[in-house]
Amino acid sequence: MQESINKLYNHLKIHSQYSICEGAIKIDNLKDFCKANKIQSVGISDTHNLSGALEFSENLSSIGTQPIIGTQILFKYKNFFGLIPLIAKDKDGYKNIIELSSKSYLDNDNLNDPHCNFDDLRANNDGIIVLSGSINCLIGKLFNKGLSDEADNIYKILSETFIDNFYIEIQRHNDLNEKQFETFNLNLSKKYNLPIIATNEVYYLDRSMHEAHDALMCIGQKTYINDTNRLKLSNQHYLKSSDEMKELFKDLPEALENNFILPYRCDYRPLPSKPILPNISSENKNNNKILEKNSLEGLREKFKTIFEIDLEKLYNNEKFKLYNDRLNHEIKIITEMNYAGYFLIVSDYIKWAKKNNIPVGPGRGSGAGSLVAWCLSITDIDPIKFNLIFERFLNPDRISMPDFDIDFCEEKRDLVFEYLTKKYKDSVAHIITFGKLKARMVIRDVGRVLGLPYGFIDSICKMIPFDPSRPLKLQECINVEPRLQKLIQEDKRVERLIELSLKLEGLNRNIATHAAGVVIADKKLTNTVPLYKDTSADFLLPSTQFDMYSAENAGLVKFDFLGLKTLTVIDRSQKIVNKKNPNFKIEKIDYEDQKVYDLLSRGKTVGLFQLESSGMKDALINMKPNRLEDIIALVALYRPGPMNNIPIYNECKHGKREPDYLHPKLEVILKPTYGVIIYQEQVMQIAQELSGFTAGEADILRRAMGKKKRSELEKQKQRFIEGAYKNGISKEVSAGIFLKIEPFAEYGFNKSHAAAYAVIAYQTAYLKNYYPHEFFAASMSMELSNQNKLSEFYEELKRLNINVIRPDINTCFADFTSNGKDFFYALGAIKNVGYEAISNVVKERTENGKYKNISDFLNRVNPKNINKLQLEGLVRAGVFDEINDNRQSLFNSIPNIILKSKNNFENKMTNQINLFDDEFKSNDDFLEKIDDWNFDTKLSKEFETLGFFISDHPLNQYKIIFNQYNIVNYDYFENERNSLSSNIACTVLKVQEKKTQKGNSYAIVKLSDLSSVFELFIFSDIFELNRDKLIEGNSLMITLMKNYSDEAKTQKKINVKKIVTLKEVINSNFDELKFKINSIEELTKLKSLSRKDGKTKITFQISDNHNNYTFILKDKRNIDNNLINELKIRENILLD
Repeated sequence: MQESINKLYNHLKIHSQYSICEGAIKIDNLKDFCKANKIQSVGISDTHNLSGALEFSENLSSIGTQPIIGTQILFKYKNFFGLIPLIAKDKDGYKNIIELSSKSYLDNDNLNDPHCNFDDLRANNDGIIVLSGSINCLIGKLFNKGLSDEADNIYKILSETFIDNFYIEIQRHNDLNEKQFETFNLNLSKKYNLPIIATNEVYYLDRSMHEAHDALMCIGQKTYINDTNRLKLSNQHYLKSSDEMKELFKDLPEALENNFILPYRCDYRPLPSKPILPNISSENKNNNKILEKNSLEGLREKFKTIFEIDLEKLYNNEKFKLYNDRLNHEIKIITEMNYAGYFLIVSDYIKWAKKNNIPVGPGRGSGAGSLVAWCLSITDIDPIKFNLIFERFLNPDRISMPDFDIDFCEEKRDLVFEYLTKKYKDSVAHIITFGKLKARMVIRDVGRVLGLPYGFIDSICKMIPFDPSRPLKLQECINVEPRLQKLIQEDKRVERLIELSLKLEGLNRNIATHAAGVVIADKKLTNTVPLYKDTSADFLLPSTQFDMYSAENAGLVKFDFLGLKTLTVIDRSQKIVNKKNPNFKIEKIDYEDQKVYDLLSRGKTVGLFQLESSGMKDALINMKPNRLEDIIALVALYRPGPMNNIPIYNECKHGKREPDYLHPKLEVILKPTYGVIIYQEQVMQIAQELSGFTAGEADILRRAMGKKKRSELEKQKQRFIEGAYKNGISKEVSAGIFLKIEPFAEYGFNKSHAAAYAVIAYQTAYLKNYYPHEFFAASMSMELSNQNKLSEFYEELKRLNINVIRPDINTCFADFTSNGKDFFYALGAIKNVGYEAISNVVKERTENGKYKNISDFLNRVNPKNINKLQLEGLVRAGVFDEINDNRQSLFNSIPNIILKSKNNFENKMTNQINLFDDEFKSNDDFLEKIDDWNFDTKLSKEFETLGFFISDHPLNQYKIIFNQYNIVNYDYFENERNSLSSNIACTVLKVQEKKTQKGNSYAIVKLSDLSSVFELFIFSDIFELNRDKLIEGNSLMITLMKNYSDEAKTQKKINVKKIVTLKEVINSNFDELKFKINSIEELTKLKSLSRKDGKTKITFQISDNHNNYTFILKDKRNIDNNLINELKIRENILLD
């Protein structure tokens, strides 16, 4: 007994954050806890998965703590479902619990939670230790239901199957019915002579976490803290000390003894593995030989099709010798690094995709720098033409292996997954991802379970900045938001909300699938990793239960299949163009077309890949690109940091500044970019040219500069200086050059990636320039649900003088279309109008003719295609104006319309015909008799459903005051160099609030005036004063100031100085008005206006026998917009 007391208790039932909304322990924190408390062994037992197994194994073993791998799997026994905890005793046991965990997902349907049958456990029992579980597991549930005989039977079966590998758990958390369950367990232990073991379900590390963990469980159970019927646990589920556990079970020495011994029975943990690739050849041929053969064949084909050099002339061709030498150099590195299989796998599925007309991107990332990749059709970028370096992608000194990121057409990517499934069967899978309780999400979830009103929680969430590029933690958000700090101090509910949220922030919230990431193994995946499948999602492949990091550590090689919408746009555009020009092929376009560069130089970049931001537009105007290299450079430069070099590049390009090449030897490297170091490849080339670095050594230098590790950087600096000195360059000069290139290397861009994306950008520019109708039809059809984007496209169509036919039930289609003259707005782009439903409505029209009236429409359309929300959207958008232009009457009558449609459909189904109904007669008795919406309401409703204004613009009603307040279009103000201050009139389309690093609020506001859509940056002071005015749909008058930062007036900043709503402006008296008088009655109206304190000067014009007479009233009158509407004299106003 004394010997047992001196032993340490082992926690075998740790529930990490991978037990979704159940465990609240991060493995990193557990590692720190075990290290601080010198814990000798600990076991993971996550519910429903093994996601944390490898991470847990690596972290705990690294500090000398023995990791014990287990899980809790849901099993079906007869008609009962419940969890059974399993522990891997050895390698076979680990494989079996992987098999069972995977089976629970893969062999399941979406009617039940992921589970295995009880017989599956008996069939896969080798190397597994089974525990009986807590009061909330399978046997505990049977006990709670009074089914003791069933529980008895399970114990009997498990004891016979697992013999000495089955333990009855004794737990003492003071949970409901736990004491009675212990008595039951002890009796069965005696009855079947089964060993008992002391365990503790650990959901959090510290006792103070209990309340937050309770909220976490409510989030998972979709219930509330104050719900009395929900599952509640005691506050004893923390990681207790060995002394606490021994004291708790001191009356059951056998239970403690078995706990002490169990770790000695477990001698296996999962280990990391080097990358393992399948053999691409079914005939087991050598991958290296296949790579060499396919690459050389590909190079010959490229020379034949691109350079138009026949096979018999190849070997005497100097250019071919250059390419062939580079190819052999790359093949040597690839084969020495055992990476041939990776290239062949990627080449295989890309060739299959291209053969099956699935658009594939020209390249992405550093892989576009490989000539082998170009020859194998992996990329479409000639790396020698663009001076790209293979070693930036792969070299013998790389620590981690690179991968090819491949862009596929978004619509057809699933076809590639189908191909992979057929080829690799059960050796291919997606990668799991875990959604986190981030700042906004944790506030929403915790607020809900606390029972706080939705609107109240939403108002708090809106105080938390959302910036994916610079996400802030909750505490950081509180520190920079005074409104939130005030709420916490004044409202106890908010104080509690924040307290719990801070404890739960960062934990896993839900499971998802990384749709772009795929792993391919050399054998059945479940031999290596556990698998997961979300039956509610429409994925062809299962996912690994390991996340990306653990999957790669397990030896799986990741392949990225990214969906790029632009490829789909280009593909769709080409198909539309091919209807009138069958010979057009996007890959055959001229990349030196100056008309395309003229388009870019004018900054007309709406819809163009990578080039359509306002900053990029300004950069293009100043750059005036005339070659693809300029676009490549701009794609690389347009980022924080290198962006500051854009003016230098432009000035050197246009001869306003002499390029600085740093050293004569570097001119050939830096001349293409006018002396500006833009690319990582240039840094590598400089090291090679000046200091004799190999390409692999140069890549190490590039990475050292990027990571800014001082010790490594000093080492590389000495190597650089010494190498340059050997080449006849003084140490002072080389040290100076090193200091100059170091900042560039830190943010230098990958030219291979920039070149590939510049090609796509140019292709979109080419299509826009020569085929705008086709290009915008394709682009807008890909953005049916993105109303902000559609509003930009619509404004661009207006700028191009393309006539847009607004939404019309009898002329428009589900997608955006064009006949070459008119551009038809997509009915599928109207909010709440389902694409499939409206497609059916359009199909009926195309097959049986236009709809004559509302009755005809209802007679012909299936009721399932016109529910309440859909009809509301259609009416708001004015889709029925041609057959009934009273939108309010239609809107108010929607319940009657739906009822009539259903009655018509039912009558058809029962063959009942109304003999007195003329099919085409307009019988509108079911429509409410009411006046139509006024101008403001009509446009407001249109804005709600389209996201912008199409039939008219709200600013048109304010045009009468434009002269009075010197209002100009934004385009004029922006481009008129001498206009330094002006008023503009505009309508708010979107407000994006952000935070500075100091925590001050600012906004980026998208606005629309009568000529364009544009964005303004509004600083904190102006934003805080006008927050209530910056609401979507509001029309404003904004005072702008313009400052130039250079004498040439090319670099400008536009600042907002004042904001006022146009309603405020127009409701004040006019300074001056001019009227055209057509009758004595109209003149009498003007004369009768009040003269008291008159502020409006009135001029009127009378026409007689082709002569115009102008008069000015002696006394000023008082006239505002409301009075003009009241007197109905708006049409008499003359605008200059």
